[in-house]
Amino acid sequence: MTAQDRSTGARRRGRRGEQLMVPKAEFDSYYGRPVIKPPSWAARDIAGYFFLGGLAGAGSVFAASAQYTGRTRTETALKVSSLAAVSLSAAALIHDLGRPARFANMLRVFKPTSPMSMGTWLLSAYGPAAGAAAVCAVTGRLPRTGALATGTAAVLGPVVAAYTAVLAADTAVPGWHGVHRELPYLFTASATAAAAGMALVVAPVHENTPARRAAGLAALADTVAMKAAQRRLGPVAETYREGRAGTLLRTAQALTLAGAAGAAVLGRSRPAAIASGLALLAGSACTRFGVFAAGVASAEDPRYTVGPQRERLEEQAR
Repeated sequence: MTAQDRSTGARRRGRRGEQLMVPKAEFDSYYGRPVIKPPSWAARDIAGYFFLGGLAGAGSVFAASAQYTGRTRTETALKVSSLAAVSLSAAALIHDLGRPARFANMLRVFKPTSPMSMGTWLLSAYGPAAGAAAVCAVTGRLPRTGALATGTAAVLGPVVAAYTAVLAADTAVPGWHGVHRELPYLFTASATAAAAGMALVVAPVHENTPARRAAGLAALADTVAMKAAQRRLGPVAETYREGRAGTLLRTAQALTLAGAAGAAVLGRSRPAAIASGLALLAGSACTRFGVFAAGVASAEDPRYTVGPQRERLEEQAR
């Protein structure tokens, strides 16, 4: 009998319940330490960058829609809010980088395979367009330039709102990489909720019907995307339900649903519209901070990096 025959026989006997000659492989981390290095990003800067970028990008789409439908006050207010949001977003990113020169240095390279490189170029194109749209709307001058800038910002806006999800998912962090398909949908829905909330806060009541409808759709999409993400993650989804991340995400869901319901039922009242809008804005912010906290927790716990390796081995053995 050859060595290969003996090995095959041992595997067959192992399937019938006998003990295998070779012990089952196990994965473990070194003294329980994290297998990967947790993100070094500061939560206030990067989670804030995620939220503000989403608000700016989706806000530009709402502003273009308001301009097209003749909602002048809503158009101007949203253009100004998008400019403020993208400015604060860039400031948060630069603060996390440590030196403004690092942001400028990233423009020396155009690397389509790098989400950070593409994001830097995207902000560099979107920011001036949003700024020109806001200035033209406030001053009333150069209407053709303003229209071109508004259209450019509206085209780039959805990418600005969603690309930060790609940036997070393009890491080894289990809580982010494991939902690389669902995270862009979640971030887009959250950004839409934030922009709808801003529109409810700044727009007159007779102009807020589109924002009220968008709030309901965004809340539904946000809920569906979050549930799909947690199903995809399996055991890693515990980081989305426990600790600081769990508290933030439960708060986000409650605020988003309450804001959408308030906008639908009471949105014709100015105080209720403002309260609903603030709830949607706060819910969107909690979503971004919650997802950030869940990712950090998944990287710090070796169970969520070692576990997937063990599961893949067991599936191959079956």
